[in-house]
Amino acid sequence: MAETFKNFIGGEWVDAASGKRFENRNPADWNEVVGTHPDSDAGDIERAVLAAAKAFKTWRLVPAPKRAEILFRAGQIMAERKEELARLMTREMGKVLAETRGDVQEGIDTAFYSAGEGRRMYGETTNAEMPNKFAMSIRLPVGVCGMITPWNFPMAIPTWKMFPALVCGNTVVLKPASDTPATAAKLVGVLADAGFPPGVVNLVTGGGGRVGTPLIEHPSVRLISFTGSSEVGRRIAATCGEKLKLCSLELGGKNPMIVMEDADLDLALEGALWGAFGTTGQRCTATSRIILHEKIADSFTERLVERARKLRLGNGLEPGSEVGPLVNKGQRESVHGYVQIGLKDGAKLLTGGKAAAGPGLENGWFYEPTVFGSVTPGMRIAREEIFGPVVAILTVKSLEGAIEVANDTDYGLSSSIYTRDVNRAHIAIRDIEAGITYVNGPTIGAEVHLPFGGVKDTGNGHRESGRQVLDVFSEWKSIYVDYSGKLQKAQIDDVEIQ
Repeated sequence: MAETFKNFIGGEWVDAASGKRFENRNPADWNEVVGTHPDSDAGDIERAVLAAAKAFKTWRLVPAPKRAEILFRAGQIMAERKEELARLMTREMGKVLAETRGDVQEGIDTAFYSAGEGRRMYGETTNAEMPNKFAMSIRLPVGVCGMITPWNFPMAIPTWKMFPALVCGNTVVLKPASDTPATAAKLVGVLADAGFPPGVVNLVTGGGGRVGTPLIEHPSVRLISFTGSSEVGRRIAATCGEKLKLCSLELGGKNPMIVMEDADLDLALEGALWGAFGTTGQRCTATSRIILHEKIADSFTERLVERARKLRLGNGLEPGSEVGPLVNKGQRESVHGYVQIGLKDGAKLLTGGKAAAGPGLENGWFYEPTVFGSVTPGMRIAREEIFGPVVAILTVKSLEGAIEVANDTDYGLSSSIYTRDVNRAHIAIRDIEAGITYVNGPTIGAEVHLPFGGVKDTGNGHRESGRQVLDVFSEWKSIYVDYSGKLQKAQIDDVEIQ
């Protein structure tokens, strides 16, 4: 039975002022309505931002260790509800249960890690240039933060943004993707149950134009954190730049996996399958290009195609399912469009390339795992983010050639190299243009205590996760304490050494 969800504004669950609602359906079985949600607009955003601004006045004064204690309780509640949250997420966006459990665990880990920062969040002390003077720097919260999050990691990514923002003393307004609002509502429910004061956390659901744009443009929102496409990210950055609003963007990827001739090919094959087809390829870190040394290219490609054909598609809640559906009809049409582009450009379709059919797949947005060979770096399927279960194979003659191909893209999020040669591994670490490089591992996966993000069109230089995320959600303030009892003029050459 479909659940009825509401917005969360000022500590209360409320409907959109218009009373309008929209449905959220299961991509594995489009006949199943998971829930209905408020179809909000600018008026609802106004109320949420005002609630957050009011709460900020007192929340910023709560000591960071006390803020962290509430966040720690949230992590404990998430752990208690892990299976419930994971099963809802699978129904909502399609990926298999093992992956949604991992998504929730990422949120739990982020809660505990961010809570630890409540007792760190270090500033710096340093020597002043004058006698009898003390100098230091501290972190202060930014204010009201707007969070716009995607559907592929509907628990992990909101926690990456909200939890460090909250422990820094900010208040937040979350606008989740319209494909996954139920997971967001359950997450906000966890935070409410953990004890965050009214107005500190707010949730408003609805479309990007009616909800996202007013959130970005609202004058009381001091920071926007967005994860999504580079195209949308550019528009958000332009708006924020015009309004001198802080902006953190985590955008697209076209991630390469290099396999050298000396690699453990069995290990590389497992990594390729997981990297390309995990989450049905719907990850910004998905392995979308496999760059093979010519000596092993034919044999590796043959094995990859054989294994890709055997992957079991199905409802993510069913035991044995390895690949779930794409998130909606539009996404499946987009993926199939790229397959047609690949064929037109001269790539060779080795397997897949069409909507999946069979028992249990009739009512879902399933697509066959797809492998293209004879791909060249200039082809669109080797350059543009497809966000589906499609991988392109390119062949090279050397490590230098592999790195050149890996870097021949507008993106720079994740990357991978399989080799037994430590020298080659370190050359790749140094020379691949990406925010993440794996050695003998696939391109997907992240740990919460390390910074996450990329270079080039993958973002605007900020990082999520790790202690580096604190630089997104806090402002630095320099403090000078002069206890000399007299006027000392800084940057004036009149200090005598006695």
